[in-house]
Amino acid sequence: MVALLALIPLMYVAVYTVIIGPVDLWELVVRPRILELLRNTVTLALACMAATAALGVALAVLVERTDLPARRLWHGLLVAPLAVPAFVNGYAWISLDRSIHGFGGAFLVITLSYYPLVYLPAVAALRGLDPALEEASWSLGHSRWQTFARVVLPQLRPALLGGVLLVGLHLLAEFGALSLLRFPTFTTAIYDQYGSTFNGSAATAMAGVLVMLCLFLLLAELRLRGRRHYARIGHGAARISEPAHLRALRWPLVALVAALVVLAVGVPAYALVHWLVVGSSTEFPIGELLAATGSTVVLAALGAIATTVAALPVAWLAVRHRNRVSTLVERSTYIANALPGIVVGLSLVVASLRVVPVVYQTALLLIVAYVILFLPRAVVSVRSGLEQAPIVLDHVAQSLGTGPIATARRVTLPLIAPSLGAGAALVFLAISTELTATLMLSPIGTRTLATEFWSASSELRYGAAAPYALLLVLISVPATLLLMRQERLHP
Repeated sequence: MVALLALIPLMYVAVYTVIIGPVDLWELVVRPRILELLRNTVTLALACMAATAALGVALAVLVERTDLPARRLWHGLLVAPLAVPAFVNGYAWISLDRSIHGFGGAFLVITLSYYPLVYLPAVAALRGLDPALEEASWSLGHSRWQTFARVVLPQLRPALLGGVLLVGLHLLAEFGALSLLRFPTFTTAIYDQYGSTFNGSAATAMAGVLVMLCLFLLLAELRLRGRRHYARIGHGAARISEPAHLRALRWPLVALVAALVVLAVGVPAYALVHWLVVGSSTEFPIGELLAATGSTVVLAALGAIATTVAALPVAWLAVRHRNRVSTLVERSTYIANALPGIVVGLSLVVASLRVVPVVYQTALLLIVAYVILFLPRAVVSVRSGLEQAPIVLDHVAQSLGTGPIATARRVTLPLIAPSLGAGAALVFLAISTELTATLMLSPIGTRTLATEFWSASSELRYGAAAPYALLLVLISVPATLLLMRQERLHP
């Protein structure tokens, strides 16, 4: 049922692609503009996925496996970009320096905004890795670098691939930041087609290309993940790994991490304060700010709960009953994440009006859109937790006469509770910054911080947009702190 729900946007694109017809579709796809958009989208996706993978893993190893000074502090600061939406980050850079645009600006902003999606699961995987594996490698004469390449990195594969997959899927659907930075991709072009020329055929053709790119990412991640299991099966409690000593590299590395934090967090913070103080359009409509904040928090909380609940059976099947059918079910939940919110919104408008018109223009339909859009965030987190929860514990509980439901409630769910919390927090952060589906599907009169911010920033009223951006960051802080608590570091 969850998979069928997630496939509604794909079915919408498929049906309208058939309606267009093969001849007209071919003419739409082979245009020079489509090739340009394909080159831009693929180039940016590959560059950002590679950069976030390298940055996320390197930072995770540095914080978790070395004697870096003030590791707890740096961990919190490195997670902090999750509280700054990508389009707020883009707004900060472009409002301070109009030369930050195009591929370079998009690469910078997307990398700074999305690297925590790789960093956090990498930290979690390092925390769950049995130190005995590394010690055995050292005893065989392998250096720390050889041990990392041959022992640690393969164990990080699920977390790394899951994080990179999320980065790629989010980039395929990113609109706000790329529109502000004036870097055209399929998503920005689809919005242009629907919003200005109302060319539904061209937009549907481009959405079909996005679906193909999404399928390629899913198949590549599945092939690279393989069929290995990564649960720790050693006896006793996990021990603390001996940290590597940085020696002469300590302070240069501290300076590099500090520079990254300044770019990812300091620049947006400075831009918000700057425009709040000097912006000519700055104003503080208390009533509107409170109403938008309340709507944002309520919708994000309900959407996070619904999405995490929907992700649980999908991840459970994919890990505990791994076969072609369960893999197909899990993969199908990722496809809509690569489609722009406007395509998901249009598909739900059509489906609701034809099947259940009573839910049109209700909060329920909006929550369904959030579940479809952000299910991969929850699935990746829950799956990561289940991968490291040994199935032998379930078998032991069942051998003692405990039923499947009681085993799940008393054994498995407590083990994966941190992953459930992390998934819900990631979804909360995503929903609080969602823009286009909210504009299209929300009940009449509903306003969120993201929609109000976009209305002001798209009109270049940076001062008027700043209070909404600041509130977006503030309501994202609790979810970010929850993610930090899930990955609490060793002393």
